[in-house]
Amino acid sequence: MKYKGEMFQHFLNFKAMVEKEKGVNIKCLRSNGGGEYFSNEFSEYLKEHGIQTNYSCSYSPQHNRVAKRKNKHIAEIARAILNEKNLPNYFWAEVIPIVVYIMNRTPTTRVHGMTLEKKIHMQKT
Repeated sequence: MKYKGEMFQHFLNFKAMVEKEKGVNIKCLRSNGGGEYFSNEFSEYLKEHGIQTNYSCSYSPQHNRVAKRKNKHIAEIARAILNEKNLPNYFWAEVIPIVVYIMNRTPTTRVHGMTLEKKIHMQKT
């Protein structure tokens, strides 16, 4: 994304992809409260489709700790894979989606020992 003004169109594309691939509706949009989320068009669209908005408070990194921890975990696993296979760092962009794919298919206590993929498919049916 080159400009923040493109956010609404990117959100529409993402929403369409999620609904088509996963068969679920987006219920909540969480963001850092940047200006790109406050356009009238975007706000009206979210209200129309019953999508709630949650914004983190400005200058409060405490609200971002879960996302930061998850991103750090993903980066650590990616580094480990690159290191283990002696791959150069320019493969970073290829390894990150693989790490996320694996994490989404690994059972966690967060969803009672199921994989996130299985939990999503259970909600769909």
